[in-house]
Amino acid sequence: MMKKLLFTPGPLSTSRTVKEAALEDMGSRDEAFISTIRYIREELLQLGHVSKAEGYETVIIQGSGTFGVESVISSAIGENDRLLILSNGAYGERIVKMAAVHRLAHDVIRFDEDTITAPAAVEAFLQQHPGITHVACIHSETTTGLFNPIEDIGAICAAHGKTFIVDAMSSFGGVDIHIKNCHIQYLVSSSNKCIEGIPGFAFVIAERRALERTKGQARTLSLDLYEQWHGLETSGQFRFTPPTLSMMAFQQALRELQEEGGIKAREQRYKTNKALLDSGMAALGFRQYLRPDIQGHIITSFLYPDDPAFDFGQFYQKLSDRNFVIYPGKLSKTNAFRIGNIGQIFPDDVKALVKAIGEIMQETTPPVQP
Repeated sequence: MMKKLLFTPGPLSTSRTVKEAALEDMGSRDEAFISTIRYIREELLQLGHVSKAEGYETVIIQGSGTFGVESVISSAIGENDRLLILSNGAYGERIVKMAAVHRLAHDVIRFDEDTITAPAAVEAFLQQHPGITHVACIHSETTTGLFNPIEDIGAICAAHGKTFIVDAMSSFGGVDIHIKNCHIQYLVSSSNKCIEGIPGFAFVIAERRALERTKGQARTLSLDLYEQWHGLETSGQFRFTPPTLSMMAFQQALRELQEEGGIKAREQRYKTNKALLDSGMAALGFRQYLRPDIQGHIITSFLYPDDPAFDFGQFYQKLSDRNFVIYPGKLSKTNAFRIGNIGQIFPDDVKALVKAIGEIMQETTPPVQP
């Protein structure tokens, strides 16, 4: 039976060896598992080009990536702090919801879904609102696939003495991010994205000084970022039941990332996937939602064909029947669907997907006009 290939923003297609690493039961207090925790925490720092010696820490949070983001948002913003949220898509708006749920003092700068966060607008806002203490931004906004300029925004935050929080959920591991150069105090990602593990946990790479300031101000028990870090540091263990099997799979995924040549090699594979997807879909007449200059290589949004006969549900199912899984759109102003370029997919897989899309379009609708 052929496996389905996931052309989605996550969970992603994973290697057989990553899946097999999750087949062996592991005691949460076994030395082998504690060693795995230590390896993962150290390796993630290296991937971000930082180290414990430079004052950075990795905190692992059980649950999805959203759990990791909420752990930071609900722990890092103190009673006398004020958060600025930069939003140009659904995931920026999710942070807005978190701030509202936890009754955090916050402001929002919103940009259109097809527009990157403008550093000049951030600069102007911080000059006019000196009470802002923290700034949160999405790197790869999965709503559309655009990349926000986190290095420029981070430099502005540093110049104003603000704590910079980056949701790099869909990009870390598939984009070479220098955390220190970007002036990031908290970077959040998860196990089932570009490092190509399986779902089960999020992780936060944090500047230790910022992390220590969160002591005693968390608004939840299970998402208390400081206490989670303190537990990992003092005993090497989790406070609550750890995602043992996901972590064993992730350890293997990290090793396979190294074998591939590290983040730069994986980034190049993903970029090759995107280039083939772009050219193939253009030849079929599909148009992208974003301008090329702001489009990242993680996921691509394609507009529905103009033909009213196009039915996305039918299109999706026909692709799934051929073992290709894509993703619906999340745009608020127009109809689109998304195709991911990440995970254990390779150029030949992308070519096969485009071929299948071409066959389905011939079966179900007249030819799409460029």
